[in-house]
Amino acid sequence: NFVPSFGKETLRTTAVTPQFEQNMDSVDFIHLNILEKKVLNNSEVSVQYLCSKPCIVNIEAVASSEFRTGVPVYRRRWKDEKNLYVNRTRQVHLKFPSIMVYRDDYIIRNSIIVHSVILYAWISHKSVSSYDVEQSEDYQDAVAKNYTFLEAVPPFERPYKDHKICLQWGTDYLWMLQANRIPQCPHESDGVQILNFIYASSGEKTGIVKKFEQFENRELETVRQHQIDYPMFTISIWLYLLHHCEKDLCGILYFIDPKEMYSTPAVFLNEEGYVHVQMHLMRGDDLAVKTSFSLPLKQWFRLDLSFKGGQIEVSSVGKNMRRHHHQSFTFREDFYYDDTAGYFVLGGSGYVNGIEAFFGPVKYYRLNVLETEQISNPLHDKAAVEQIELYYERCMDVQEIVYEYRYIVRQGEKAQRNCYYENYYLEQIHKFGEKSKCDAFMWGKELREKYHTLFKLLQEMDFSAPDEDGSDTVLEVGQRIFEKVAKGLSNADGLSNMGSSVPLLVDSSCCGHHKASYFLAVIFETGLGVPVDHTKGLLYSLIGAQGNERLAVMNLGYKHYQGINNYPLDLELSYAYYSNIAIKTSLDQHTIKGEQAFVETIRLMDDELLKAQTKENGDVFMWLKHEATRGNAAAQQRLAQMLFWGQQGVAKNPEAAIEWYAKGAIETEDPVLIYDYAIVLFKGQGVKKNTKLALELMKKAAAKGLPQAVNGLGWYYHNFKRDYRKAAEHWLIAEELGNPDASYNLGVLYLDGIYPGVPGRNQTVAAHYFYKAAQGGHIEGTLRCSLYYITGNMEDFPRDPEKAVIWAKHIAEKNGYLGHVIRKALNAYLELSWHEALLHYVLAAETGIEVSQSNLAHICEERPDLAKKYLATDCVWRYYNFSVSQVNAPSFAYLKMGDFYYYGYQNQSKDLELSMRMYAQAALEGDSQGFFNLALVIEEGNSIPAYILDHLGIDQALHSSNMSLLQELYYR
Repeated sequence: NFVPSFGKETLRTTAVTPQFEQNMDSVDFIHLNILEKKVLNNSEVSVQYLCSKPCIVNIEAVASSEFRTGVPVYRRRWKDEKNLYVNRTRQVHLKFPSIMVYRDDYIIRNSIIVHSVILYAWISHKSVSSYDVEQSEDYQDAVAKNYTFLEAVPPFERPYKDHKICLQWGTDYLWMLQANRIPQCPHESDGVQILNFIYASSGEKTGIVKKFEQFENRELETVRQHQIDYPMFTISIWLYLLHHCEKDLCGILYFIDPKEMYSTPAVFLNEEGYVHVQMHLMRGDDLAVKTSFSLPLKQWFRLDLSFKGGQIEVSSVGKNMRRHHHQSFTFREDFYYDDTAGYFVLGGSGYVNGIEAFFGPVKYYRLNVLETEQISNPLHDKAAVEQIELYYERCMDVQEIVYEYRYIVRQGEKAQRNCYYENYYLEQIHKFGEKSKCDAFMWGKELREKYHTLFKLLQEMDFSAPDEDGSDTVLEVGQRIFEKVAKGLSNADGLSNMGSSVPLLVDSSCCGHHKASYFLAVIFETGLGVPVDHTKGLLYSLIGAQGNERLAVMNLGYKHYQGINNYPLDLELSYAYYSNIAIKTSLDQHTIKGEQAFVETIRLMDDELLKAQTKENGDVFMWLKHEATRGNAAAQQRLAQMLFWGQQGVAKNPEAAIEWYAKGAIETEDPVLIYDYAIVLFKGQGVKKNTKLALELMKKAAAKGLPQAVNGLGWYYHNFKRDYRKAAEHWLIAEELGNPDASYNLGVLYLDGIYPGVPGRNQTVAAHYFYKAAQGGHIEGTLRCSLYYITGNMEDFPRDPEKAVIWAKHIAEKNGYLGHVIRKALNAYLELSWHEALLHYVLAAETGIEVSQSNLAHICEERPDLAKKYLATDCVWRYYNFSVSQVNAPSFAYLKMGDFYYYGYQNQSKDLELSMRMYAQAALEGDSQGFFNLALVIEEGNSIPAYILDHLGIDQALHSSNMSLLQELYYR
């Protein structure tokens, strides 16, 4: 825990030795002075100390390597009983293990790579009789203590050890032949681990995109090219299927070629659960086969497929590695197979829906045909795998109980109602009296005890309301349970009851209401009112994501993007999650239904923005309404936007917004209001469609030179008249005026091959327009470009998974459902409802949205008592740390982290160099405080590393003295 959480630079500590006079008031101290701060065989340290009582002086060196951390490698102790209140100095020769200080040789077979060595020194007041290892005090409880870092020497810079022995001539000669040879990397393998973590596939049109490159090994590459017309490869996929395919086919693993066509191999699942395997032939067409066995549901199994020329072997293997099913197919056709000419997709894509399942590890052998026993693809995370199985076993019980319970209650009420028609008195009791409760149980005692909270809840519920058409009984019960729990948690001191809320949330999750799943994921991940449990946190994140809960999907996308909380860094896996929500963001904005609000960047330390927040009875809203009623076009426009999107604290109300759009469009000549009203009339959003009036208004706004209105006319000619020539003319004009919608629309014309006068599709030109639209903030344009970056199938868009993730993340974080949670958090904060604010900011922050992370850290700083009471994690450190790891981090977060590293935050160690890096980043963000802090660091006698000065654009050659550098920093 003494090593900083990120950054590989070594912290250098300069020990300053103050001069003390001998007096009785002196306090115990200990200092370390080292001339050569490297791990060497002859390292010497000067220990200066003072004891006020008989004491024991302890020296200990602790090393960390690749495989082990915190290993003691040197210990020295001595007692001092007589020299009290005297400043003493003692020279200590440090002796380290040979494998740390010497190179490999014939005797030292494996010298280790040391990452860090910390030298601790401390004084403990102990009676002389207790001078033994077991009884001595440790570093944490010492009277005085100090530490310093030693720099490890890389293995190939170390000397050879003189062992003082003679080797035989032959042995010595063999050793000398390889003595200075640096080990080479292992040979390239044809086995590719496509996935090594669990992936929650929700059955949507998004999945994991992988691209294979040519082999660097020339022999392997030659073999690969020879196998283009005679494929030899093996695929091994772990699966936990929840449902068979609802469509004709659902994607498991398939290859897309540069022409955007399926190629070899393409593995799908059909409606009956059979495996559909499709191959591309050398002559150009395709051939498909179907297994005679279906894949099992709700149990882990491995699907193995091997391809050898025209022979395909398909096997289903259980967790115990026993083969369930096996089938062979043999063809006389020549298959075409080039695994570098395109990309692989695991799950869904724009061409096909994915399967509803959890993917386990996926291994791909590019050049070899292997039997089931030869395949090395173990199911790693046993704990998570078992948790998923146990969850669905429990949920089957819960769903069955809920369904049968409701059915019994409804049947009883139906029988009672038949009686009421004959008895007026009973009819009035049923109408106005207490709702009847079901006291009879058809379930055994064991089951009732196991699910006692669920039965208690069901008894309290009213099932007399008529069923809505197509409503899911179980899901409806899950929603009711969740609403009850969420209401309780939002109350004052609601978080204190988290322990009793968790079982109810589990039942809600089992009923398919996956907001509860995400609540559980965050509760266990952060220790919100319960002990931290990373396995359960992962389980409910996966369950929620598989159930398409937007926040749960974003949470997994963020964790894999950053590689935090024991989630592996996997950009392709992160993209699969983020692109799912990015697509939904576009759809959600068009439907504007449900619990949505506009995502606004409102920081809790920005007083001006907080003052501008309002509600329907707030001063800002009332003033805008007053001005709008008087005919102020700007006020009408702002008021309508706030009501339409749910901005600035106002509840979303599209109907009221449209009234203001209509009023403004009719009463004023404001082109934006006219355009906005035309759009809602065209689409029929909250108002009856009126294409004729909408067209008149659109033409009126376009005549006033409004770019979006000119684009709107093009949209009308494209959608309503199918007149692509007129559409293109308008879009070209709108694009010249800087409208990103027009750029995107022109791209669609080229992509669909319907641009007037241009024969066929032109993806290159289309991609150029999509990129231009994306630069202007267009959602669909950004989505298209992120897809180009992940697939690498476009010449102008070289494969760049990180850029693909960043662009998809940017769109996903505009999602209205996320905006609703952030708005609830902000409203709670403004109303001083601290528990509710903490709950909703934690929920938003764990999705990876930066503004919520820095706001949550700010709340934890404001209310440390609250954070300490309910969060098991160090809230301030965790969320400021998350914030500065983001692309769009604010400068104040860098300054905060800089201060934490400079002064040392609670149990986190000081790190001057990381501190300077943070200040420098704040300075680059345009915050002058960053430059000022760097200048103070110099004034205190420290020097700024050259790479940080280069990063700031400061030429060291021009600033040879500290005074000159100080002047530059203060000037900036």
